[in-house]
Amino acid sequence: MEPEVGKPGAVVAVVTEARFTQQYRVYLEKQQLLDRRHRVEKMPDGTVALPVLGKTLPDQHLKELRTRVAPGSTCMLTQLLHPVPSKAAQGCSPAQRLCLEVSRWVEGRGVTWSAELEADLPKSWKRHGNLLLLSEDCFQAKQWKNLEPELWETVAAALGVQRLARRGRVSPDGTRTPEVTLLLGDHGWVEHVDNGIRYKFDVTQCMFSFGNITEKLRVASLSCAGEVLVDLYAGIGYFTLPFLVHAGAAFVHACEWNPHAVVALRTNLEINGVADRCQIHFGDNRKLKLSNIADRVNLGLIPSSEEGWLVACQVLRQDAGGILHIHQNVESFPGKNIQPPGSSGMEEERWSYPQQIITKQGKNRTTRDSGGEMLAGAPKPEWKKWAESAETRIAALLQQVHGKPWKTQILHIQPVKSYAPHVDHIVLDLECYPCPLVG
Repeated sequence: MEPEVGKPGAVVAVVTEARFTQQYRVYLEKQQLLDRRHRVEKMPDGTVALPVLGKTLPDQHLKELRTRVAPGSTCMLTQLLHPVPSKAAQGCSPAQRLCLEVSRWVEGRGVTWSAELEADLPKSWKRHGNLLLLSEDCFQAKQWKNLEPELWETVAAALGVQRLARRGRVSPDGTRTPEVTLLLGDHGWVEHVDNGIRYKFDVTQCMFSFGNITEKLRVASLSCAGEVLVDLYAGIGYFTLPFLVHAGAAFVHACEWNPHAVVALRTNLEINGVADRCQIHFGDNRKLKLSNIADRVNLGLIPSSEEGWLVACQVLRQDAGGILHIHQNVESFPGKNIQPPGSSGMEEERWSYPQQIITKQGKNRTTRDSGGEMLAGAPKPEWKKWAESAETRIAALLQQVHGKPWKTQILHIQPVKSYAPHVDHIVLDLECYPCPLVG
């Protein structure tokens, strides 16, 4: 008897009379078919259901149970729609449970389990609802290829998800498209919630950095009522949405050239109820036709946003100027000269800094709110050197664009995360305003 088509979260079990439970258990364990992640369950009619691995139990095993293991026993398959985790499974870490279940499943397929295979299992991953995103450095051994696609079903079941994907390097195509392969499931769309904001996106087409949460929280804390913002690298709305939903920006011009990100951005503006306060500019932001409009400009691209600096100066209001939020990866090797703006970094993102802000107050001008407090400690010298070089470059661009001198003032240097060893992702808040006319 075949069970019904599998339902999410359900497991297949073989049912027999209670007095035959031990014989069935011994046989299934010997054949490496017993699912140790879930408890043996007593059914309403007094029979017992023993969870098994896989989508079904092959006929030869059912016949062996009925005729040799426990002659005269009732032997049928069912589905446990709400299986109860076993005590062993409850006590394991997810990585330990994954190793336990995959090794048993692999050996049940006649493949010898080895230290090489164990070392090739993922040690960490990112969860997006019922989709798990694995790192690129797992399941590389040749033996895995012969075990697909059932391997992915085993991995997903062990970790309690329905879909699996594996990421690669970010594509150097300018749109920062992630090279992600969907291993299990029919689509890569997921939803993530940060600070009350909903982000929907396709993990196979768009990036989502968990490490940027401190900067998104800081952006959300700004007071932007009545302001117009230009977000030059909007993506799926990482910073566009906090500016609109929490910071209260009057209007945002969101620039993005990845078509998949634009689809997600449009969706996210709608589901967060702010679509009427944002215009999407699809295409290369260096060709943006806007000018003399922005109170703030967000340049959230790493390793460097330098290619957007000229257009950022162009869109600032000519009468009052505004604030630039400039993202950059800065190297901080002891004894090494500071990298110039535009230097490249590594792709792998690491751990996050706790939220902290370094502030430099203007001497003769009341500065706008940039959302931070003075830190007791000083910023790294490399951050300050890069910020000063960026300030000098921006001042020159402003004069080039507007044909008159502008003043600039470093307001904050915000560490976001460590991007790689000795490489820090920081944000420079730079206030820019035209010099008052003399006489």
